[in-house]
Amino acid sequence: MRALAGTGLLRTSVEPVADLAAEAAAWDALAFRAVAPHPFYTRAVVAAHRDHGFAHPRLGAVVVREGDAIAALLPFSLRPDIAGLGATVAQPFLSPYVTETTPLVADGPGLDDRLDALVAGLAHASGGRAWRWPWLATETRLGAGLLAAMARAGWQVGTVVAFARPVLDRRSDYDAFLAGHPHKSRLKDLRRRRRRLEEAGTLTVESATEGLELERALEDFLALEVAGWKGEAGTALRSRPRREACARALFRPEGGGKRGTVTIRADLLRLDGRTVAASLALVSGGTAYLLKTAYDETLRALAPGLVLEDAIVRAVHAEGFAERLDSATMPGSALESLYPERETIAEIIALPPGAGRISLERRLRLARFEHRARAEAKRLLRRG
Repeated sequence: MRALAGTGLLRTSVEPVADLAAEAAAWDALAFRAVAPHPFYTRAVVAAHRDHGFAHPRLGAVVVREGDAIAALLPFSLRPDIAGLGATVAQPFLSPYVTETTPLVADGPGLDDRLDALVAGLAHASGGRAWRWPWLATETRLGAGLLAAMARAGWQVGTVVAFARPVLDRRSDYDAFLAGHPHKSRLKDLRRRRRRLEEAGTLTVESATEGLELERALEDFLALEVAGWKGEAGTALRSRPRREACARALFRPEGGGKRGTVTIRADLLRLDGRTVAASLALVSGGTAYLLKTAYDETLRALAPGLVLEDAIVRAVHAEGFAERLDSATMPGSALESLYPERETIAEIIALPPGAGRISLERRLRLARFEHRARAEAKRLLRRG
């Protein structure tokens, strides 16, 4: 543990995530009372990544303590990056299953003090180096508060890229959702496709949150995904044993459908008993993050994936299993026409005072160049 000088009741340190296992109850309590709770930095989800090689065994964390409680936490790593011209930068913990990197910070009076202590810990954790920070929800209360704390501490911050991610806030009922929807033609098209699927056979929607039903749903998802283009490209979960093992740990935990403070949910669309679309979600803090979806590509014209997404919208209004659906997507998602709300997700570069000789502007140019190069590579692969 590398400790910083504390202020008042707050104490900030940089320590191995593995050492926090002894404070499981405190970590779980933080996840429950966080300003912006999400599943990705909860204890059990981070542990699943570490157990299956998706996090370095010595993964570190910036930790702020308030008395005996953990008041803020951010897992992070140090790695070479183009934004540092190959030199090391700091980055919040990432994996193929992480779609938000906002730190966990306890809500309540003194929030600004906790954020100031966290920012001091960020500078200490990076050794004064730059932070390259993707997947940050910058316009939420916590995201804006974090940026304000960086400004108070004299950091320079710039945006590499940003986009509006589709989210859906639950209404009083599904009819209220329909009444206020901005894309009526899209909903009409989905109803038409659902009718065509119903003409092809008996259409049913099932959900699972625990036990054998959840295990069977995971198996159906894995089989459906590997049968499509991801299987052909070798990027399906079942194509890569390490990813499959991590997915099984995340979505089929022992002891039912919970991983600590996180609930797992699977939704399936079946045609004559055969699964034609599947969705896997992690539910935390009242938000369901729809991390993985797959559908039968032989039925592409009938859009079974989107028909299932509409069924999930119906279910969240009928069952109240969450107050928000988060699409967990990149730009260009088909859910942009179904989910009416948006949340700004950005990648930023943040420089603590004295962070080397490379200017913020140059780091931003280098990071944007990398984004353009990757986009072009993907375009060429699709053409091939």
